[in-house]
Amino acid sequence: MPAPSSHWLLERIAEHGEKIALHAAGGTATFAQLRAATDRSYARLEDEQVSSGEVVVLDADYGIDSLALLLALAANRNVIVPVTGLPVAEVEQRAAIVGAARVIQVRQAATTWQRRPPTGAQPHPMLARLAAEGHAGLVLFSSGSTGRPKAMVHDFDRLLESYRERRSRSLTLLVFLLFDHIGGLHTLLTSLASGTTLVIPQFRDPEHVGAAIARHRVAVLPTSPTFLNLLLLSDAVRRHDLGSLRIISYGTEPMPDALLRRLRAALPRVKFIQTFGTSETGIAHTSSKSSDSTLLKLDDPNVEHRIVDGELWLRSRTQILGYLNHASEAFTDDGWFKTGDLVETAEDGFLRVTGRRSEMINVGGEKVLPGEVESVVLELPEIVDCVAHGEPSAITGQFVAVRVVLAPGADPAAIRKRVRMHCRERLAGYKVPARVDIVPDTGISARFKKIRRPNPVNP
Repeated sequence: MPAPSSHWLLERIAEHGEKIALHAAGGTATFAQLRAATDRSYARLEDEQVSSGEVVVLDADYGIDSLALLLALAANRNVIVPVTGLPVAEVEQRAAIVGAARVIQVRQAATTWQRRPPTGAQPHPMLARLAAEGHAGLVLFSSGSTGRPKAMVHDFDRLLESYRERRSRSLTLLVFLLFDHIGGLHTLLTSLASGTTLVIPQFRDPEHVGAAIARHRVAVLPTSPTFLNLLLLSDAVRRHDLGSLRIISYGTEPMPDALLRRLRAALPRVKFIQTFGTSETGIAHTSSKSSDSTLLKLDDPNVEHRIVDGELWLRSRTQILGYLNHASEAFTDDGWFKTGDLVETAEDGFLRVTGRRSEMINVGGEKVLPGEVESVVLELPEIVDCVAHGEPSAITGQFVAVRVVLAPGADPAAIRKRVRMHCRERLAGYKVPARVDIVPDTGISARFKKIRRPNPVNP
């Protein structure tokens, strides 16, 4: 049986017809083919007797089969829990947290369906509410970088509705952020609603991303500052023809001013736009002051914002119903979400995100934001990458330390003194790194963000 044609997103996909929906390692598919694949997936849900309201873990990455299943599950009013690239034990752990009835695993070779044994427990009230209202749900997990991953419950129907007014556009986007990440889903849903072509790189590394941009003439690249620096370090910007790029949108972490200047020099014809969003509130529409500036403005009619003690608070129409496994102290009684992001205000309503409150370094009572130190260190041509973090100190509680990656030909013997001298000229004394470590790479997370802790191990 075909998926319900009354679902607005499926109607929109059908309207896009023979336009190219996606380019992937497995081949190219039109929107008409994606709609047909969704119908087959919906019929499979019926064959497997997957009832509305069931919680289903979708263990997958981008591709026509995973996209078709996502759409079919949404049309079937299921609660969808996307996971990507996790060990089997961690997938099972998340399935247990959400009370999943099934796990569907999509791989290039095959799709497997696993029915989990019933636990006999009553569904969480938030999930029961979605089922009672006949709405699809979406559960996203945080990265867990600061503790146990939080399971965040979205009303998926409400989230999808926020994309209904997207205008049809003939662009090609590369989807970079993960299938289980709010930023990745934002790119995907934007593409499906607006009829743009989605390019799925085979691997998320500079070489494959650069090659995919060149091959498919990608116009829009949404990614993180950390990955953009990797593009520069790998020299992929020179090995591949990136001349089709019109827009690079960056988010998930602050952009150092020094890095933005390097990117502008390497890609002078590209417009750089800073994005902002959280898993709890969704991705907000923003505008950047210019491609040379890290100032942005939140100009989304669906999102309110305020600044309290230097911290950005948001309240949006697409924010989560709550957490399944965590207290909701980050939300106020009247619905404001305390993002944990620290901001500075500028004229005309512009803001600059300066860092995370949780990453602040306390040097004898003086507060240091790692990003400020990193941006100053990156001004040195001998440094191609760096990350700042706090180290314990018996005297001051913490001191500032930096890990630096040297440019080819830089003198390791002189760099520590050079870094400290430069920082003393630009920063208050307590912000000057007390230790400078030379490393082959700074360490990044699976979501391509900096890891600001001592001796990180890439997950």
